[in-house]
Amino acid sequence: MTTQSSSPTRFRMTRRRMILGGSLVGGALIVGYGVTHPMEVAGAILSGGGRDPEPSAFGSFIRIAPDGWVTVVNKQQELGQGIHAGIAAIVAEELDADWDRVRVIDSRSNFRAYGPQMTAGSNAIKSNWDAMRNAGAAARSMFVDAAALRWGVPRRLIDVRDGMVSHAGSQRSATFSDLLADAARQTPPQAPRLKRADEYRLIGTDRVRRKDSLPKSTGAQIYTQDIQRPDMLVAMVAHSPRFGGRIARFDASDARKIKGVVDAFAVDTGVAVVAENTIAARRGRDALRVEWDDRDAEMRSTPEIVRHYHDLAAGRTDAQPSDFATKGEPSDASFTGTVAEFAFDFPYLAHAPMETLDCVARVDGWDVSITSGAHLPIVDQVQAARVALTIPGRVDIEVIPAGGSFGRRGLMSSDYLVECVRIAKRTSGRPVKLIWTREDEMMSGYFRPMSHHRVWVEIGRDGFPARWRFRCVCQALLPAGGNPQATEGITDSPYFSTASSVDGKIFSPSFPVPVSFWRSVGHSYTAMIMEHIVDQLARRAGHDPAAYRRTLYKKAGSARHLAVLDELCRKAGWGTPLDPGWARGLAVHETFGTVVGQVAEVRLDAGRPVVRRVVVVIDCGIAVSPDQIAAQMEGGVGFGLSAALYGSMTLKDGIVQETNFDSQPALRMHEMPLVETHIIPSTAHPSGVGEPGVPPIAPAVANALLELTGAPTQSLPFAQMSTTAGPRQRA
Repeated sequence: MTTQSSSPTRFRMTRRRMILGGSLVGGALIVGYGVTHPMEVAGAILSGGGRDPEPSAFGSFIRIAPDGWVTVVNKQQELGQGIHAGIAAIVAEELDADWDRVRVIDSRSNFRAYGPQMTAGSNAIKSNWDAMRNAGAAARSMFVDAAALRWGVPRRLIDVRDGMVSHAGSQRSATFSDLLADAARQTPPQAPRLKRADEYRLIGTDRVRRKDSLPKSTGAQIYTQDIQRPDMLVAMVAHSPRFGGRIARFDASDARKIKGVVDAFAVDTGVAVVAENTIAARRGRDALRVEWDDRDAEMRSTPEIVRHYHDLAAGRTDAQPSDFATKGEPSDASFTGTVAEFAFDFPYLAHAPMETLDCVARVDGWDVSITSGAHLPIVDQVQAARVALTIPGRVDIEVIPAGGSFGRRGLMSSDYLVECVRIAKRTSGRPVKLIWTREDEMMSGYFRPMSHHRVWVEIGRDGFPARWRFRCVCQALLPAGGNPQATEGITDSPYFSTASSVDGKIFSPSFPVPVSFWRSVGHSYTAMIMEHIVDQLARRAGHDPAAYRRTLYKKAGSARHLAVLDELCRKAGWGTPLDPGWARGLAVHETFGTVVGQVAEVRLDAGRPVVRRVVVVIDCGIAVSPDQIAAQMEGGVGFGLSAALYGSMTLKDGIVQETNFDSQPALRMHEMPLVETHIIPSTAHPSGVGEPGVPPIAPAVANALLELTGAPTQSLPFAQMSTTAGPRQRA
């Protein structure tokens, strides 16, 4: 169960709070695991309150109360992916706690435990694995030491299970509650013994289930929209309908006449209306008269931008690309044999989480208090401090669960949060809740970038790729550091294993349409590029697509890909007959260290693909929560399939045309296929599962359509796809 605190507490770090060791204050044992050394246990500080008023320098992970309840502090954002349960299970496994008496609380932004406080790249379990294991093992060791001293027996003969400490020889036992005071006096070990995978009793079992299902089912879960503060105002902002547009002039006289409207004023992003309630804020914003200056705005329509991208890739402009993949000595002269040419266009995509953007902020002098379902609290602190003219340490962010995000709440600019703080600076210390409507979110960005890719593959006599050439066009997600996100999933592809040369270049145009990270980032389209090309090459060579991949994986030494492929073929019945009119397509792709394979069963209905079954095989290392992994694969398939079928944000004279789900359809329940998930057994370090289920579904469907029609897919979404009879070839 996740809980939140309604009022922030200001922390002041002292030398005493940085002392390593254990203590008991107020009856609850707190154990933290520090980052100064991989095997160092830090900061045992105890508190009887709901939130630790005196954290160590690195924060505290575990609290054990006098009644025996174990509370795990989660520094990751809960966006619906169930990360709180996975992190708690890691602790509970090493601690040997009673899973039914383990709960989770979310940390605030000032929590510094193990690495930066941010949730991105499906990295939460991977980045917390060592820290949480050591924290749980250290706490367990302290209880074992306490029992051994109390009973006068060797500690090696002490067993801990489900929160019960016992000594079989003397038939004595005690609960965590019984030993709490004695355990607090023990010194946490520098290198606690960690369990082997074959000793796990909780991890990898279906016992690891979400702990927020009940409050979500009953409506008790608190989101930012639910937050109420005394004397709180509600704000909405009128944004420019064009990206890059600015206020020329505005008239707020009619808005101020609306009952409940308190004020209206300009901010950097538009005109803000603050009111006593949401309805008044909405009506006040509707009553504004705003003239926009579009001199620096994006005025083109989508077809014009697409043509510009095609010109860039074809070298018809003066723009110079940068290298992203190089192998051998790539050059035009090296392409001497049979060459297949491919082209792909991918549209802008909105994130469209169920909870639209919102934030609560209060600015009181140097102090800033924020409540938000934030992806990147450490970034948000800095950005809020910059706008409020204070220091990050005076910004307290209460991080609460978010109703989805898919990357939208994780911008380096912290756009909506900064907007809320700007408004709160003008409200004389009154808290402000900023609300974006669905139309605000979909018309004002940020989007997954539009991209265009041209690929040439010289085919060897054996039918396998001999040389590759890429020309990619995609806006960069970050202002510095190149554009690696646009080509992740291509750069290290195992399909280069038979090639003597690879020449990859990317153009990164810059213009006002804002882009950002979208669930699985570049993999969301690079999987389509690589997997659909390989299927076409396999069919051209007269090979079964699975057998063709198997050869490439063996050549590349990609044992994990090979294992996933083989299991996928077994579970999906690859090569066995299907009902008339149905076809199978497969795709295997690695995203953020996790390999996922999918087989989709597809037919065409009035020219539109219908998907009835998707078989998923995943290698994510140690499977902490199989049930949640399956849920994430199901969600990833649904999310990716929705985007592949319908997703497209288009511009007309610079204005977004898709403003809500009536013009930007989402996958309906009757369109959702049956999803079967199979997990490859592993004892390797765990990797992430929140995003890797998304990339393979589009190419799996495209490859099934290729089997049905013989025509490759050159653009998404499928609802408006353009196809040709096959790859262009030249001798």
